[in-house]
Amino acid sequence: MAITVDKDQYYLIFFFFILLICLISSKLYQQIFHKPTTHLNLPPSPPALPIIGHLHLLTPALYNSFFNLSSKYGPLLYLHLGAARCLLVSSASMASEVFKTHDLAFSSRPLFAFADKLLYGTSGFITAPYGDYWRFMKKLCVTELLGVKQLERSRTIRHKELRRLVAKVIEKATSKDQVLDVGGELMRLTNNVTCRMVMSTRCSGDDDDGEAEKCKELVKESFELAAKLCFGDVLGPLKKLGFWIYEKQALNVSKRYDELLEKVLKEHEEGDGEREGDEDLMDILLKVYKDKKAEVKITRIHIKAFFLDLFIAGTDTTAEAMQWTIAELLNHPHAFKKVRQEIESVIGRTRLVEETDIPSLPYLQAVVKEALRLYPPGPVTTRECRQKCRIKGFDIPEKTAVAINLYAIMRDPDAWENPDEFRPERFLIPSRDQEQKLFNFVPFGRGRRGCPGSMLAFAVMNTVIAAMVQCFDWNVNGDKVDMQPGSGMSMSMVQPLLCQPVVYFNPFVA
Repeated sequence: MAITVDKDQYYLIFFFFILLICLISSKLYQQIFHKPTTHLNLPPSPPALPIIGHLHLLTPALYNSFFNLSSKYGPLLYLHLGAARCLLVSSASMASEVFKTHDLAFSSRPLFAFADKLLYGTSGFITAPYGDYWRFMKKLCVTELLGVKQLERSRTIRHKELRRLVAKVIEKATSKDQVLDVGGELMRLTNNVTCRMVMSTRCSGDDDDGEAEKCKELVKESFELAAKLCFGDVLGPLKKLGFWIYEKQALNVSKRYDELLEKVLKEHEEGDGEREGDEDLMDILLKVYKDKKAEVKITRIHIKAFFLDLFIAGTDTTAEAMQWTIAELLNHPHAFKKVRQEIESVIGRTRLVEETDIPSLPYLQAVVKEALRLYPPGPVTTRECRQKCRIKGFDIPEKTAVAINLYAIMRDPDAWENPDEFRPERFLIPSRDQEQKLFNFVPFGRGRRGCPGSMLAFAVMNTVIAAMVQCFDWNVNGDKVDMQPGSGMSMSMVQPLLCQPVVYFNPFVA
């Protein structure tokens, strides 16, 4: 019987063949040309194989592989991933060393091996090295988009999109036997909230075959591609040889993003002056771009790369986090009922919940925090050591990549009782607020490179989850929702959350 090998399998086999050659070459290169350095007291390292180091211990669900390693060998590990070296941080006390004690030393992020080959190169904000450009963009983000006053100013946008979502779900609920793709609808919401806040336009339509689905697939494809590309550094000096496998896909994704952003950029340029006094972030960036005396000189590529970062960081991750939260509530009817009772005791059944109601809904906030603890949007966050330093007596060399496993930190049995169980009540304990300050609760990271959009994420998540509980009952296929997480760099659900909504309260006829 003939054995056939499809194209993808061929590429995979060939890739690992090249990988082996590159790793052997890298090892020989180091042995021949690498000069011995002063002895360093490096963190402990698990048993490794020759050449590949600890690569064989990793799976596509990277956060879970790291979690298993730290559970067995300790909270601070020095990993050999082929030619690359990585510091793995997996406890609150160790995370505080990176996020607080040595925050400046770890204020850069490692670049993908092939970052310079992509359309926007290394012009993005998320991966930008710590310096004038990064500080300027961070300040702009906070002062013009994500600060407290700016979030209050854009509250109307989010409420309109929430009402649009509720109306869409009611329409589905009144259609017989209509099954709702909850994740898809939440993705439309986050797409439009982000787009309207930063560029004054909606990116996702209501038709299933329109821009919403394209945006959803584009973001999903980006995360999957990033998970593949981030392993390029294991090839050492020959790392760029591996890029050709994903080159076509990477450039295609970049081109599709560029077409979307260039279209919006031109619309803003053509409408220059029409929104005087009501400028969005893109208007402001265009002014900086044209200002020859600007504090930091930015290019057109910088603008598009910045918006690409905001788009990716503010859509898929938040939508996935809300999907996990709804799924846990459906699997815990008592918690679902308790959230609804709290909402009705505060608001009654006269209007749709609003962001200003959230401070009066502590149990709802506890539910959202507990879901974020169990399913952080980015389970592993990265840093790079800009200058050599010491952590708990161990030497950390300059240029060392650092992986902080937020998933492991927030499921640490030494910090959390029954860490794998969904227990929102744990966040109603007064002492828990203090524990959060001790880096046990870090769903968005901490320090200079922590997510600047955490306040926005909390605002959107709390309000949307409240509305979905306030207005609907949900029928699922089977007794419980499948809570199996997928692989990749973000925590997505393997099975999409498909439900039949049933209208409990219609705020449009109240």
